[in-house]
Amino acid sequence: MSEAGARAAPLEPLSGVTLWVTAIALALGTFMQVLDATIANVSLPAISGALGASVSQGTWVVTSFAVANGVSVPLTGWLMGRYGVVRTFIIAVLAFTTASLLCGLAWNLPSLIVFRMLQGAASGPMIPGSQALLLMIFPTSRRGLALAIWSTTTMVAPVFGPILGGTISDNISWRWIFLINVPIGLACAWFCRQGMVGRETDTRKLPVDTTGFMLLLVWVGALQIMLDFGKEADWFASPAVVVLALTAAIGFVAWLIWELGEKHPIVDLSLFKSRDFTVAVIIYCVSFAIFFANNYLMPVWLQTQMGYGAAWAGLVMAPSGVMALMLSPVAARLLARLDPRWPACGALAVFAAAYYMRSFYSPQADFWTLTVPLFLQGVAMSTFFLALTSVILSGIPAHQAPQALGLSNFSRTTLASFATSITATWWERKAALSQTRIVETMGANDPGFTGAMDKLGAAGFSARQAAGVVTGEVMNQAYQLSTLEIFRISAILAAILIPCVWLIRPARGGAGH
Repeated sequence: MSEAGARAAPLEPLSGVTLWVTAIALALGTFMQVLDATIANVSLPAISGALGASVSQGTWVVTSFAVANGVSVPLTGWLMGRYGVVRTFIIAVLAFTTASLLCGLAWNLPSLIVFRMLQGAASGPMIPGSQALLLMIFPTSRRGLALAIWSTTTMVAPVFGPILGGTISDNISWRWIFLINVPIGLACAWFCRQGMVGRETDTRKLPVDTTGFMLLLVWVGALQIMLDFGKEADWFASPAVVVLALTAAIGFVAWLIWELGEKHPIVDLSLFKSRDFTVAVIIYCVSFAIFFANNYLMPVWLQTQMGYGAAWAGLVMAPSGVMALMLSPVAARLLARLDPRWPACGALAVFAAAYYMRSFYSPQADFWTLTVPLFLQGVAMSTFFLALTSVILSGIPAHQAPQALGLSNFSRTTLASFATSITATWWERKAALSQTRIVETMGANDPGFTGAMDKLGAAGFSARQAAGVVTGEVMNQAYQLSTLEIFRISAILAAILIPCVWLIRPARGGAGH
């Protein structure tokens, strides 16, 4: 047993300046990790061009991070049980910072991919670790505020990732999307170490579940690669995708059987024996997947069909993050007084309304019209994820909180990857189908078609140029229809989740209270 385990009583929560400095440092750790999961996406053309690679080859910069992160997140509970929450978090932050420096100094694409893999592996314990430590340093009466700080940084970072990535790549250098982490990471580690002196958690000499880890590596790696490259390879029309899918499926089943029978599993699946924990995690993951897929689709649509640059597309998304940041303290106080299921249901209704409002966008929508539903989405963000995190942790013993957080975050990340891939595929295929239908109804003798060609001809366009302009407009309308349909489906799914919340019976006490 460690020295921490020998303590007769738990330490008092932090207070005053020390509390807030440590809390901000922990929040920065979360923000930095989530930001780096998305910031490279909009910078891929700049990165690929600078390193002499194609954009398709450059996608490995994103995939390598996702695969390594997907493997390391479920290991969080084991690592924290073996080495302590404080030590694991600080080492993860320092390793992440070092990997970020190496990414910024990468000399070619293979080196960048290796360093991004190291960065993803180091980032796994950072989100659940910061969440567990925030709960540890705040008094019980203010743990709603601790969860609000954590959930806000988790939700806001994906919104600001495209803004920062686009701005830095356009105006400075793509290398600074990684180098910017170095001073932030060092400050985060130093202030956390200062604030958490003498607060290490109990540790146990747990044996290493090597077989479980290797099986986890196989199926998560195969799954992430399949999700990232399935769309480009036309999914199951590609033998490689079929092999990846079979590997992921067989590996998952083998891993599940092994972990359920292992005395010291690398991932504690016994938490799913609780119906309330299971239902709460499912709702949390599905709602986050819908949210993440919409956050992926909106900037892509704005940049490819609406003529927005990366930075301006990010600015359209910014109101949701700003509103969530402003309202989270209010949501924390509200949650302290209410059954968390009521705020969760209200937030889901607001999410549904925001997605539904987006389904009425027109090709002529201006900046402010596009941002109105995002303000509404920010209101929902400030409440929903905070409420569901509270429910997930309710009734969970304190020593199992890191495992619970690791499992919920791993499930959330995996389902978000699924949702993003499915959304991207649906968007492209639905647009192609809509384009075909528009062309079928718009024959050469169609008055609209001939009228458009005549107007373009009168404006000085050649017949070929005019046909190109009309074709472009048809494609724009097709993608518009596809985008609006996805927004409508998102609204329906969010509404369906509302009654599901009442299947949960949150307990009082436990890690979350």
